[in-house]
Amino acid sequence: MGTGDPDVYKAFAWRFWNLVTERGGRIGVVLPRSAFAAKGSAEFRQSIFELADDVNVTQLLNNRSWVFDDVHPQYTITLTCIEKGAADGAGILHLNGPFPDLQRYEAGRNRMLSFSMKEVLSWTDTAALPLLPDDESGTIFAQLRKAPRLDLDDPNSWRARPYAELHATHDKPLMKFAEKQPDGSLRQAQGGVWPVFKGESFDIWVNDTGSYYGWADPDKVIPVLQQKRQRSARQARSPFAGFPPTWFRDSKTLPCWSARIAFRDVSRATDSRTVRAALLPPKVFVTNAAPFLIWPSGDEKDQAFLLAVLCSIPLDWYARRFVELHMNYHVLNPMPIPRPSRDSALWQRAVALAGRLACPDKRFRKWAEAVGVECGPLHDDEKEDMIHELDAVVAHLYGLSESQLTHIFETFHEGWDYSERLKSTLKHFHAWDKKR
Repeated sequence: MGTGDPDVYKAFAWRFWNLVTERGGRIGVVLPRSAFAAKGSAEFRQSIFELADDVNVTQLLNNRSWVFDDVHPQYTITLTCIEKGAADGAGILHLNGPFPDLQRYEAGRNRMLSFSMKEVLSWTDTAALPLLPDDESGTIFAQLRKAPRLDLDDPNSWRARPYAELHATHDKPLMKFAEKQPDGSLRQAQGGVWPVFKGESFDIWVNDTGSYYGWADPDKVIPVLQQKRQRSARQARSPFAGFPPTWFRDSKTLPCWSARIAFRDVSRATDSRTVRAALLPPKVFVTNAAPFLIWPSGDEKDQAFLLAVLCSIPLDWYARRFVELHMNYHVLNPMPIPRPSRDSALWQRAVALAGRLACPDKRFRKWAEAVGVECGPLHDDEKEDMIHELDAVVAHLYGLSESQLTHIFETFHEGWDYSERLKSTLKHFHAWDKKR
């Protein structure tokens, strides 16, 4: 049954797989999308993607109950055909849909996107398939997936790993709390304590909302974090692998002393934005609701570049294909992130834009100097234009066409008014067309 609650479809899926002959056995079955997305079915997906010669998945959105009268109209169903073999990861996945009605299905049923099973297994750590907005989105997904994974281990490039600092429950004795203000934030504490950030403490290009989980005394918390780091460093699969011993031994190298990139753990594909990342100020602690990135290799300019991509519409569109309720590590780590050389004009502009957007006040002066940007507040119009240009730059980094970028905006969020933002982004997109 895998992880999670037992479900009849899981038992039947395994039964079908085990009933057919090892070479050439075929299965044709209607399955819920959970079979190809939920973590509890990861073992089943990994088995078929590693051993099947051919997997054909057509996704149907039961809009207005056009597929099944007694199934929720927003439920996604898959028509699944599997040919069992001994491909050892060399098989092919054919994917299309989701189709919202019979007319779209009949027009597009034979337009299948094909991917090698090795590609599919690299998309997420649970072998999940994306839920695309419509049957025209597949080519855009395939284009974005040409970029390397975020967790790429390349000795000639940067490397970043997610890590959680304080656990909101287990480390609660280390924190102080106060009465909430009318806006829901906690009243500012006194006495030299540092704020403890939660997910709502920041947003895209908003480093500090003023709403905190609590406060903590650095004299008490820093020794605990140092001990936790040293214990973790001794483990075989430590997130701190690759850091020098001198770094481990010095508590002044703890990430809480410096500006760092964090992201919200709680997130949904139906929210106005899914990847909510920001550069946090120094001298704050963060709970597990806001994991942050540690860097075995790379500098502040690499951090600015990654922040640029994480905060862009194209990357967020991709994330919405997989995220359900949380920005889990197994979704974050395989995300496609372009890796241009530093002499690329697009790389340089992404660093400059993100670096400037991330440094609204003097707390970020040291980080801004390392990136080579100014530090201070921006006028609203200037900030908005920089954000739009950044979306255009990232679109070029992914190799997207104008029509693909337009499609991303059109299918990004149901009901959002994107016309002015798209117009401004395309203006920058065309300008960069001429510069390249």
